[in-house]
Amino acid sequence: MNPFTYSRAGDAAAAIAQLKNEGAKYLGGGTNLVDLMRETIERPTALVDVTGLSDAIEETDEGGLRIGAAARNTALAEHRLIRTNYPMLSRAIVAGASAQIRNMATVGGNLLQRTRCAYFYDDDGARCNKRRPGEGCDAIHGFNRMHAILGASDACVAVHPSDMAVALAALDATVHVESASGARRLPLSELHRLPGDQPQVETLLEPGELITAIELPAMPFAARSTYRKVRDRSSYAFALISVAAALELEGGRVRQVRIALGGVAHKPWRARKTEQALLGQTASEAAFRAAAQAELADARPLRDNGFKIELAERTIVAVLAELAGGAA
Repeated sequence: MNPFTYSRAGDAAAAIAQLKNEGAKYLGGGTNLVDLMRETIERPTALVDVTGLSDAIEETDEGGLRIGAAARNTALAEHRLIRTNYPMLSRAIVAGASAQIRNMATVGGNLLQRTRCAYFYDDDGARCNKRRPGEGCDAIHGFNRMHAILGASDACVAVHPSDMAVALAALDATVHVESASGARRLPLSELHRLPGDQPQVETLLEPGELITAIELPAMPFAARSTYRKVRDRSSYAFALISVAAALELEGGRVRQVRIALGGVAHKPWRARKTEQALLGQTASEAAFRAAAQAELADARPLRDNGFKIELAERTIVAVLAELAGGAA
């Protein structure tokens, strides 16, 4: 057993002050961190409970929403303004886990969950550069059906497991963080890193930084949005491919579009090439397919996951066609 201390913080300032050493970790709902501690993948020397941070979901002066980092996933998915103005986010959260886990998991913790790669969890026999940098990645030549087709490297081919983060990436969300050095904001699409040669460094957060809130901008056309998750079974399974999308048409042409993909990369993948290819185009299956192919042109499949390329293309096309039909 790995011994650790536990303390509870009432606000961000107290949490930051209590994170005193390199081995300390912030603890939200614990739905991922506690599992990793049981498996001895994570061995923190101290836990600072941050569930006392704000869990408020409030409108901003600009017409968006500010979501406290301690908000539970269930509360966010069920919130009236989320379901009305950002339905893709509500659907992504509900698709993401069992009701019991959603009741425990926090918004801040969801963003920082670690990969579910089986080789990452196998500390007895598998090599993993996330656990021990420089050791190697057994997934590259192992069973890699669930693994990345975009943005991977020779050091890591794992994918990010969050559904919620995919929707937030599509919605241009901003992450608010605080530390002893002060507060800053960064786009959610830039929070997570691609693996490169340092897959153990998963985000752009500095040591000791704490996520305090997520902000959604006013995006009226996101009221026509959705999230589709393709998986091996209908519940409680991680995405093979997922698509979060919002679409606005004007005169039958694409005026605005936002798309992000899950299950394809080390981070939620904002499909900017698809977005760019669609702007001004007539909403048609042919245009949707060409735009999806533009995004997937750089895909590099592994032995077992080549099917993901066509699956991603078909899912993007299906989601956009659904939204275009709703717009019509």
